[in-house]
Amino acid sequence: MTLGEVMDLKLTHKRSVVIVLLCAFFLSGCVGAVVGAAVDTTIEVAKVPFKVAGAAVDLVTPDSEED
Repeated sequence: MTLGEVMDLKLTHKRSVVIVLLCAFFLSGCVGAVVGAAVDTTIEVAKVPFKVAGAAVDLVTPDSEED
């Protein structure tokens, strides 16, 4: 191998490392957004049974207002 070929390989390797690091940096934001949306959805799904139970209790329990 000549010196020029070795230098080209080193530049190619450095470029590859930079590209991988940039992709990891930018994709971490996307992953964070997806995980955040999944957590928000899970929390909303977990709230549904409590809302349904509260509505059922409101229907069964008579109003305490006296005229």
